[in-house]
Amino acid sequence: MLTVLGFSMVICFMYLIMTRRMSALIALIIVPTLFALAGGYWHGLGDMMLSGVKTLAPTGVMLTFSILYFGLMIDAGLFDPLVRLILKIVRGDPLKVLVGTAILTLLVSLDGDSSTTYMIAIAAFLPLYRRLGMNVLAMTCLVNLASGIMNLSPWGGPTARAAAALRIDALDIFLPMIPAMLLACGTLTGMAVFFGLRERRRLGIMTMESHQMDDISLGQGDADECAANRRPKMFWPNFILTTALLVLLVVGLMPIHILFMLAFAIAVMLNYPSLEQQKARIGAHAANVLAVTSLIFAAGIFTGILSGTGMVDAMAKSLLAVIPHSFGPYLAIFTAVVSLPFTFFMSNDAFYFGILPVIAQTAAGYGISAQEIARASIVGQPFHLLSPLVPSVYLLVGLAKVDIGDHQRFAIKWGILVSMALLAGGVLFGAFPLYHR
Repeated sequence: MLTVLGFSMVICFMYLIMTRRMSALIALIIVPTLFALAGGYWHGLGDMMLSGVKTLAPTGVMLTFSILYFGLMIDAGLFDPLVRLILKIVRGDPLKVLVGTAILTLLVSLDGDSSTTYMIAIAAFLPLYRRLGMNVLAMTCLVNLASGIMNLSPWGGPTARAAAALRIDALDIFLPMIPAMLLACGTLTGMAVFFGLRERRRLGIMTMESHQMDDISLGQGDADECAANRRPKMFWPNFILTTALLVLLVVGLMPIHILFMLAFAIAVMLNYPSLEQQKARIGAHAANVLAVTSLIFAAGIFTGILSGTGMVDAMAKSLLAVIPHSFGPYLAIFTAVVSLPFTFFMSNDAFYFGILPVIAQTAAGYGISAQEIARASIVGQPFHLLSPLVPSVYLLVGLAKVDIGDHQRFAIKWGILVSMALLAGGVLFGAFPLYHR
C-alpha cells in the first residue's frame, strides 16, 4: 500500500509540474498532503510537515543570504571583468559560449558545492545568453550536470556519504572513478558542442564590438540604475572577500549559512554604507530570494511526508525485493542503474544510509567488494541533481529565471546520458564489474 502510494505521489507530482498544470510551489505542498490524507495519515501529519521544514531550514537560510551576497557582488560589478574577458574570447559565437559554459562550470564545481557553482556560473554567463538570444535552458542543463559530475569528489556529498555508510575510505571510492569522470566530462563537452552547433545554425555568429560588450549589464534594474550601483573602486576588497568566503566554504570553518550571513553583512557595509542604499539593494533582490526560499520550505513538506509516512522505506524495500537470486553477480551494475531513480525520488541520505548498506551486504555474498558497490552507487548523481527534491536546483532555475518544469523536461534525457557515460566508464576502466564470477 505504502509503495503504491509513494510512487503514485511522486509520479503525480512530476506530471503536474512538467506539464505545467501546477506550479512547483503549490504542487510540493498540495500533492503530498492529499496523498497522505488518502493514506489515512490524519494524526501527526502536521508534525511530519514541520519536521521536513525544520530539516531544510538551514538550506533556506543559506540560499537567502547567498542570493543576497552574490546579487550584491553583481550589482557592485565584481563579475564584470570576467564577463568582458569571456566576451572577448567567444566574440558572439554560440558554440564557444556553450563550450565555455561547460568547461568553466566543471572547474568551478571542484569545490563540491552546487549552490556556489550555480551562482558563479549563472552570474558569468546569463548576460551573454540574453545578449545573444540563446536558449537559457541549454545553459542550466550544462551547469546542472557539470556540478553533478564534479560532486563525486572526495569532499562532495555523495562520495562522503557512501564512504561513511559502508565505513570505507572516500579516496578508495574516488580514485578508480577518475577515468569514468573524465569520460563524463567529455560527454558533457560533446553535449555543449551539439547545443552550440544547433544554436549557431539558429542564430548565426554575432559580431560584437568593444562598445557592445560594455553595454552588457549584470545588475538589477535599467542601465542607469546598474551604473549607479557599480562600485569599481571596491573591486579588490570585494574580490578578496569573495575569495576568502569560497576558501572558508571549502575548509568548512563554519556552517555554510553562517558564512554567507557574515559575508553579506560585511559586503553590504563596504559597498553601500547608507541605510537607504542597503534597503534598496535588499529590496532589489527580494523577489529572487522569495522565489527560491518559498520552494525550499515547500519541498520540506514533500520530503517530510515522504519520510514520516514511511513511503521512502517502502519504495526502497519493494524495489530490492524484486531482485532475483540469480541476479546476484550483477549487483554492481544493478546498483549503478538503480542509483538514478533511487536518488531522483529520494534524498541522498535515504539512499546511502538506508539502502546502500543492504545492497553492499547482499553483494558481499557474491564476492563484490564494498568499494565496488560504493563506486557504482554514485553513478546516478548527475541525474540526481535534476530532482525537485534537491534544494539547489531551485536556486539554479531561480537565478536563470526559468521554470523548473521546463528545465527538467529539457535536461532529463541529457542527465541520463551523462550518468550512463559514468556507468560505461566505471565498467570499462574497472571501477566496478559488469559481472562478478
